[in-house]
Amino acid sequence: MSTRTVERIRIRYGETDMMGHAYYGNYLLYFEQARAAWLRARGVSYLEMEEAGFKLPVVEVWAKYRGEVKYDDVIAVTIWAEEMRRAAVHFKYEIVNESTGKLVTEGYTWQVCVDSSMKVVSIPQFFRDLASEP
Repeated sequence: MSTRTVERIRIRYGETDMMGHAYYGNYLLYFEQARAAWLRARGVSYLEMEEAGFKLPVVEVWAKYRGEVKYDDVIAVTIWAEEMRRAAVHFKYEIVNESTGKLVTEGYTWQVCVDSSMKVVSIPQFFRDLASEP
């Protein structure tokens, strides 16, 4: 549906577990950082979207871990909008460990569009337009 955006992230020491690997829960933060980068790459910040009266809370998340990421590794998180429904958007993610060149994580999130009162609303046209931009 949309072209891909890549966000590079260096793994900080505090993001690792006692085994020296990036803690699995942090991958949701990496997904979030990539979503913000996806918006910024299209000229909009998440704050601007909220100021326009729209939010996109995550209602479903899935991740499959395929390899390891350790302290000081750099990962490339690729994100794209896979599908858009009336009030929901499906983002997909791939994470590559640039130190090894291997795909280490795949995932997705489903998010619904809500207004300031948290009522589900149709995705606004300006956001639909963002998803179709290169």
